[in-house]
Amino acid sequence: MPLEEQLLELFSSVPHWLATIFISAIPIAELRGAIPIAIGVYDMAPVSAYFLAVIGNMLPVIPLLLFLEPVSTYLRRFRIFDIFFSWLFDRTRRNHTERFEKYGTLALTLFVAVPLPVTGAWTGCAAAFVFGIKFRHALPAILIGVMIAGLIVSFVTVSGIGLFDLLSGNV
Repeated sequence: MPLEEQLLELFSSVPHWLATIFISAIPIAELRGAIPIAIGVYDMAPVSAYFLAVIGNMLPVIPLLLFLEPVSTYLRRFRIFDIFFSWLFDRTRRNHTERFEKYGTLALTLFVAVPLPVTGAWTGCAAAFVFGIKFRHALPAILIGVMIAGLIVSFVTVSGIGLFDLLSGNV
């Protein structure tokens, strides 16, 4: 069963506005999945879908930014997690530190703003943690990135639905 169908089934008994928020908060879907569902399936106005999706996508950001470091520190007491986090941090910093040092929070914003898999708010929080971007800089950078991604996804969704309607004669 495709992810969209699973999400629709999971939230079938929830009001559409609340389902949009919940879907946006889920790491796999985020607003990249919620906006097309809200507009295309729930027949929600694009502006409403956008705002609900941004709110939902930002819900986990504050806890993630605040608790990734303490959880990581706690887990590092165990050898397997210490090995994993050492590998992750070394690899990530080796491959991406130059860009993040050069562009800082702008790089984080642009990373989150690109509406592709594995570039959303959840991964942005992980990147902020790995690169040591402080909460006061990471939160607005991720928010702006989420808002930009939401605009792009909304535009593509509305355009795609309009094009489909035009081609199928439903105009």
